[in-house]
Formats: sequence, structure tokens, C-alpha cells
Amino acid sequence: MDLFNDKRFLSTIHGYERQLAKLLALLLAVVIGFVVFELVFESSIKISKFQTDLFNGGLIKLLDRLLLIFIALEVLQNVTAYLRDQVVQIELVLLTAMTAVARKVIVLPPGMENKPQLMAGFGVMVVWLPPIGW
Repeated sequence: MDLFNDKRFLSTIHGYERQLAKLLALLLAVVIGFVVFELVFESSIKISKFQTDLFNGGLIKLLDRLLLIFIALEVLQNVTAYLRDQVVQIELVLLTAMTAVARKVIVLPPGMENKPQLMAGFGVMVVWLPPIGW
């Protein structure tokens, strides 16, 4: 049972983990590429046909999609930083969390401001996350 020797076993697990991280990074990069292409393509068609509804919720949808792409890019940065340095960089994780919270606050659907618990939760997250990230 030489396979279960501590050093060899941990080395095998570490190699497997790195290969999975590479595969996930590649998959995420492909998905981000397709999403960006789709966003540009759809936006170009709408603009060329003058079908933009930016003042009727279209701008919020566009910001939502853009911020979601930025979050995906930050996750890709997290994975590539892990592959490069072999550690999870907490600053990148917190930056991703702050972007996700900002996205939720910016694209808050109409009518949600009537839910005090939700608004209090967002307030706590907005106040709490930045000092941790510094």
C-alpha cells in the first residue's frame, strides 16, 4: 500500500486538485467569453434597431449582466491566483463578495425596499464587508 504513504498520497491529491482547478478555470473562461459575446451581440442588435428600453428597466438589466460578468472574472482571478500561488487570497475573495453585494444593492427589484429585514441585511453587509477587505 505504497499509494497511501503520506507524501505520495498528498502529492496525488494535490495534483488532482490542481488539474480540477485548471479544468474549472478553462470552463469558466469559455463561459465568460460566450456571455460577453452574447451581451455585445444582443446589445448591438437592440441599439441598431433602436429598441433599447434603458429607462424602462433595460439599464438595470444591463448593469446586472455587467456586474455578473465582473463577478465571474473575479472568480476566475481567484482560481488562477490559487493555481499560481497555491493559496486562496482572502483579499480577492472579499473583493468578489463586495462586488456581489454591490450588484444586489444596485439591481434591487422594485418593491423590495418594503422588506425591512432585507434592507437591514444589505446595510449590514455594505458596512461590514469593506473594513474586512482593507
